[in-house]
Amino acid sequence: MEKQIKEGIENTITITVKAEDTAARYGSGLIEVFATPAMIGLMENTAQSSVAELLPAGSITLRIEINAKHLKATPVGMKVSCKSILTKVDGKKLSFNISAWDEKGEIGTATHNRYIVDAAKFMEKLKKEI
Repeated sequence: MEKQIKEGIENTITITVKAEDTAARYGSGLIEVFATPAMIGLMENTAQSSVAELLPAGSITLRIEINAKHLKATPVGMKVSCKSILTKVDGKKLSFNISAWDEKGEIGTATHNRYIVDAAKFMEKLKKEI
């Protein structure tokens, strides 16, 4: 039986902010707080991993768009959780709403779109374009 990707799929991932997750390390800022690029990476990972086991063999999802707001700083050592909800399935296009929070409250929100692609075909096409 083929697994189906349906609206409403949820996923939550929790991490502890480490020094390598900070704005100072990413180069996106100058201080030791959770970097916006790290938050966006966590958001993308939460969304893509929510459907990974439901994809056809050899398929992955790729980001095509993310619209994120980083609302509050989080220090090293604090836990950050991220929740994605699949809100729309339109053929191979998947749309998610995502929220992130630390131990003190909400730190970020996003809308995010991903496309389902065959990984080998995608890489082969990319190699031909180089």
